Amino acid sequence: MKVIGIVLGIVAMLGMAVAFIPLLGWLNWLNIPFAIIGLIFSIIGKTRTGITLCSIAILFGIFRLMLGGGIL
Repeated sequence: MKVIGIVLGIVAMLGMAVAFIPLLGWLNWLNIPFAIIGLIFSIIGKTRTGITLCSIAILFGIFRLMLGGGIL
């Protein structure tokens, strides 16, 4: 569970970085649920790294969606 949580956290952070590119903000609608699944695995595996990565991806994804009005 620890490895799965960390890997999902890394992938969620990469998705979040791509979603910050203009006109790709819609990608956050896919990335946020993916990061939530990673967060659940990280909590079960009790890994602080995975929890941190997924939480940051979720928060920045929500922030980016608020900036773009939910689409951009």
